[in-house]
Amino acid sequence: MLVKINKGLDIRLKGKPVLQLETLNNSGLYAIKPTDFPGLTPKLAVKVDDEVKAGSALFYNKNLPELKFTSPVSGKVVAINRGERRRILEIVVESDGKMESLGFRNGDPKSLSRDEIKETLLSSGLWPFIKQRPFNIIANPEESPRAIFLSAFDSAPLAPDNEFILKDNKAALQTGIDALGMLTDGKVHVGVRKGTIQESIFTTINGIEINEFQGPHPAGTVGVQIHHIAPINKADIVWVIQAQDILSIGSLFEKGILDAERIVSLAGSEVKEPKYYKTILGASIRNMVDGNVNDGNLRFISGNVLTGEKISREGFTGYYDNQVTVIPEGDHHEMFGWIMPRLKKFSTSMSYFSWMMPKKEFESDTNLNGGQRAFVVSGQYEKVLPMDIYPVELLKAVIIGDIDKMENLGIYEVAEEDLALCEFVCTSKTEVQSILRDGFDMMIKELG
Repeated sequence: MLVKINKGLDIRLKGKPVLQLETLNNSGLYAIKPTDFPGLTPKLAVKVDDEVKAGSALFYNKNLPELKFTSPVSGKVVAINRGERRRILEIVVESDGKMESLGFRNGDPKSLSRDEIKETLLSSGLWPFIKQRPFNIIANPEESPRAIFLSAFDSAPLAPDNEFILKDNKAALQTGIDALGMLTDGKVHVGVRKGTIQESIFTTINGIEINEFQGPHPAGTVGVQIHHIAPINKADIVWVIQAQDILSIGSLFEKGILDAERIVSLAGSEVKEPKYYKTILGASIRNMVDGNVNDGNLRFISGNVLTGEKISREGFTGYYDNQVTVIPEGDHHEMFGWIMPRLKKFSTSMSYFSWMMPKKEFESDTNLNGGQRAFVVSGQYEKVLPMDIYPVELLKAVIIGDIDKMENLGIYEVAEEDLALCEFVCTSKTEVQSILRDGFDMMIKELG
């Protein structure tokens, strides 16, 4: 099946990583951050100075104790950092470099029961890789999804190349897909970019249904792909997972150990040599950026510029992030503001001249170029959202807390990443993704 997407926007930024892989030393600091999991109430399972192995529980979900979050490395817990009201922000582990792991059930997933696969994923701490729609939260292991979806390509700005990351891991990928296939009575859907299907590693994988997508970002987001293949209705549950995360699941069943290896791209206009790094889940970015970024006041982002999280130079990659982006901090005032001709600025309108340079890559900073204004209907959102919903009306329903309208206007179908472009093009500077998360929290509370 080929799906052509006409709405959207490709943001052309400088600093795309070259297809070059460097392996980082597996010693150093690693962190798992409860803040990466919306709706989670964490309960600590360790304290500072505890010795852990890869797969040892660091914390678990207070409301669902079998849902564990485990250490990606062996070593010692060196910090439990907290924020306001003693909210747990991150559990930091110093690796001993040995990568010793607890043992877990292994074997061919097809020879195991669904319950055995679930128990293995839960005990190893890999279950949080599986998220559910609606509401973009960790999947409930007690439910059965209608289908499982993953996108083989990422269309976000400066996104890593999944085919490059997966190319030498066919066996683990097939084993991971086999395990996922046992968790649903439906299909495992994989979305690939049009024109790449012949070279895609997924053409060699059994047990999946491949669909092609053509068009600008957000064509690569799994929510948009679900919308065009099999839209989510009320009471529907579908599960989603990222392509690289399947490798950890495959390795778990092949080796019986937790293999949290992760390939992360370092990208952005302020990176001297944008490339890929082989590291571990939750790694500190310090070894990636030291000596490889320009001087000045910089913004370090775990993830892409649309949905990523601001972190420090010594910060840690997010649980679901395969990309680190470095751009200039927007801490300066521009004389005459929008009146000045901006030949070096990317624009979504014809106010400037980026539309005349369709192949030019731009250096963008974090400046909002204006303050927050009244939330008005402008038609901007609809131009970049290739989904059959009314985004402005949906967000207004969230703001006023109207549950019925939120349901009718499509809140079951969307996630933050699907509407990230709406936030980017918004002249009102509305925090679209934050509002949408508030709506999810309201719906979860309402539905119990």
